[in-house]
Amino acid sequence: MHRIDGEIILLWTIPFLLLVWGACFLLFPGFVQTMSPAMSADEVAAFYRDPDNLARIRYSMILFNWFSVGLVPILALIALHMRRMAHRTPILSYSFIGCVAGAPTLFLMANLFWLLAAYRPERDPALIQMFNDMAWVTFTSQVGFLAGQSVFLALGIYLDRQAQPVFKPWVAHFNIAVAVALLPAAFVGLSLEVGALAWDGVLAFWVKNIAIALWIMVMGVVLGQSIYRARAEGAAVAAL
Repeated sequence: MHRIDGEIILLWTIPFLLLVWGACFLLFPGFVQTMSPAMSADEVAAFYRDPDNLARIRYSMILFNWFSVGLVPILALIALHMRRMAHRTPILSYSFIGCVAGAPTLFLMANLFWLLAAYRPERDPALIQMFNDMAWVTFTSQVGFLAGQSVFLALGIYLDRQAQPVFKPWVAHFNIAVAVALLPAAFVGLSLEVGALAWDGVLAFWVKNIAIALWIMVMGVVLGQSIYRARAEGAAVAAL
């Protein structure tokens, strides 16, 4: 029961993770009115030097730091559930675990670059623009680990040969759809200023970030269903 109780504790971090994700978007002025990659160095520097923007950037990035850490519980829970799937080999769960460290680390790197851009706003505008570019390109384009973990999870679900699988097949379909939604963001480097693939574009920014939020919500629900089902089954066996 101690392991199950630990799962419940981690499970209830997921609503807070979503709250932090939403709060970061509302607090960071570069997300509320998405910064354009076409902005000049002077325009970028003016954005960071604005007193109202500067305070919001700093506080939102401190909050975003905790979002990166908050991803760990949900990813750990999924890895644990993959180990319960009926496979001939644990290689898919190991592959998923291999991706787990990537996404939080890349979010932390983007967070660091935004903080550096805001740390000394009196810097040369070209340097502020460089840190801003590094933050946006890292945050937007580095989706390989996120897409990879969704694909490995989907494969694990498809190959789960149990009478009552850990997750239903539709969860695998959903994860494949999420991976597809994330992939366009990988091509941000091909579009420097405008269009759906620019870092503020529909595909690279909005579709990608909505897909991440939906993934957290859906996986939180199905994890909860699986955990509470296991608790009920354990209680029924103990009562016999």
